[in-house]
Amino acid sequence: MSLLERIVVDPEIVHGRPAVRGTRVRVTDVLSLLASGATEVEILEDYPYLEADDIRACLEYAAAQADHAILLAS
Repeated sequence: MSLLERIVVDPEIVHGRPAVRGTRVRVTDVLSLLASGATEVEILEDYPYLEADDIRACLEYAAAQADHAILLAS
């Protein structure tokens, strides 16, 4: 299974924001925790229903979203 399959977008779950499948944990929640210095171990302790691959999936999702061309109009 691709890591990205762990991320779902469903209008019935957290208002359609990207989230870890089977949970209400948004991708942005995981990214914010990592950005604030939380380690993978700390996140998994605080959210025992998450797996290490869920964290990696959030990072992969964010990387894919940030990888797009910028077109400048003249």
